[in-house]
Amino acid sequence: MKISKKDALSWFEFFAQLPAGEQLLVKQQEIVYATFAQIEAVVIKRKEELMEQITGLKTLKDRTLFVGPDEKFPDGCRSCLLGSGLTAIRKTNKCNLQCRFCYNYGELDAIEPVGEGIWVIGGTKFYENDIDLLLEIHKKPTGVAYVYLEPFMEIEKYYNIIQKFNKAGIYQHLYTNGTLATETTLKALGEAGLNELRFNLGASGCADKVIENIGIAKKYIKKVGIETPMTNEFFEKFFLKKQAVLDTGLDFINCAELHLNPNNIENYWGEKMYIARHGYISPIWSRELTLRFMAAAAKEKWNLVVHDCSNDTKFARDLNLGTKEGKWFGASSYTSEFLEIPYAVFLPVLRDEEFHFLVEEELTSGYNPGECFSKKEWHNGKYYRNK
Repeated sequence: MKISKKDALSWFEFFAQLPAGEQLLVKQQEIVYATFAQIEAVVIKRKEELMEQITGLKTLKDRTLFVGPDEKFPDGCRSCLLGSGLTAIRKTNKCNLQCRFCYNYGELDAIEPVGEGIWVIGGTKFYENDIDLLLEIHKKPTGVAYVYLEPFMEIEKYYNIIQKFNKAGIYQHLYTNGTLATETTLKALGEAGLNELRFNLGASGCADKVIENIGIAKKYIKKVGIETPMTNEFFEKFFLKKQAVLDTGLDFINCAELHLNPNNIENYWGEKMYIARHGYISPIWSRELTLRFMAAAAKEKWNLVVHDCSNDTKFARDLNLGTKEGKWFGASSYTSEFLEIPYAVFLPVLRDEEFHFLVEEELTSGYNPGECFSKKEWHNGKYYRNK
């Protein structure tokens, strides 16, 4: 079904006004999925056009895209996409910043603590002394990642556990916004055996202090890079400070396609959205900014990797993890982060007169909104909900 944008808008104006929890009929579900396919088809075409402008574009076994020297591709991402997946380790339940793109936006003061002396690995709680038992019983992962909020709120607690995994020969990377890092703590992380440190430079608005800390980290940690959601704010501020960032000698920049959840989606209300494979919902501009970023890096021959950590990459990641975990053929944890589809967030793109579906067809009988609503609800091609 190649639904027209006009008909899609009419239906989505109706869907957006439905009470929470109201289920759609089968034909209405077909309308929804047809609309998503039409929007995504345009997004894919625009992506392909932007990719054609990138010289030296590479893939990692067709699982992701990047430009730059192969040896600088982050090994944490290799573990994620080719190895045993992303084994997350969680400790901290706090952050010193509140970013509008954060998946925990609005609830940072209400996140339950992990527990004194406790680490969460694979969803299970461990004391530090339990790590030896874990390594003895379980097959060692290719890599682990210290994720969730801001580890430098209590970074001194991380040194011993990093030492344990280092002695076991497991690759380790850690995420930080970089604002609380010091030369002392960065040196301690390197001495403990941390292999890779990723700075969310967008969290601080490309702060000079964080850029300085990236350079300091390179003195003590083998691989250092940036991983940040690709937003308009980061894109603009990065290019204002591009040379200072490149002068740090960092190895990579992971451009994460911004995807939204119920916590942060209101911060981007009114932006033009699409949904990837009925899963992650993202502003259309996020992936496009990444591809423009990569084109600049390739043209100017930056001595680092720029990695397109897109929704496509995350889909491949979860397929890889599924097979490494021995799940059935096709199994993946990739899914929507919304219990119900937030139809209203797709209205801006459907109302955008410059966003054109590639192919449009008239709806067949039984799908036309004019047939489904009363005259009072349907007038001049628009839906008006009875109140």
